[in-house]
Amino acid sequence: MKHLFKKGSDLTNTTLLLLHGTGGSEEDLLPLAEHVDPEANVLSVRGNINENGMSRYFKRLRPGVFDEEDLKFRTRELKDFLDDAADEHGFDRSKVVAVGYSNGANIAGSLLLHYSDALAGAILHHPMVPLRGLSLPDLKDRPVFIGAGKNDPICPAEESEELEQLLSEAGADVTLHWENHGHQLTGTEIDAAADWYRNNKNRLD
Repeated sequence: MKHLFKKGSDLTNTTLLLLHGTGGSEEDLLPLAEHVDPEANVLSVRGNINENGMSRYFKRLRPGVFDEEDLKFRTRELKDFLDDAADEHGFDRSKVVAVGYSNGANIAGSLLLHYSDALAGAILHHPMVPLRGLSLPDLKDRPVFIGAGKNDPICPAEESEELEQLLSEAGADVTLHWENHGHQLTGTEIDAAADWYRNNKNRLD
């Protein structure tokens, strides 16, 4: 997968896995990583799917309706890539924390719901429920931040609440943060995610 890797102050630190929104690139979320943890390693990955010239992490049938078989395949592909990237770049595979927005948050959520060992934690900005009807993994005490907009036309509030419930049922420790906005990523939401990260840093390591 096309990606960039930036070594932080130490390879044994947390590695932030950056996952962009539809039409984004591996450059998009670099400022977020710097805001969340300037000492972390950064692994930023571009989605392998091209939808009318826009990069995504998995196919969809139409807006809001995911191609579930492709999502399962791409989730496995991303997990395998993370395993290989840890060997290639030398970071600690057990300390990977996803920072995803929209489509990127959706595949990060899919990683959490498919594999108990894929991520140490996650910051999910405006995710939907990626898949329903899964056998939930053991995510005991896994820290997860969900940023959501009460007026989000792309990701309805019910989606955020249902995802919080699913992850909580799997044992994750979920913080759901609300903004009175739409699908955009606001400064106050970014600040809330950074505060959450600092408060949970010892658990993410």
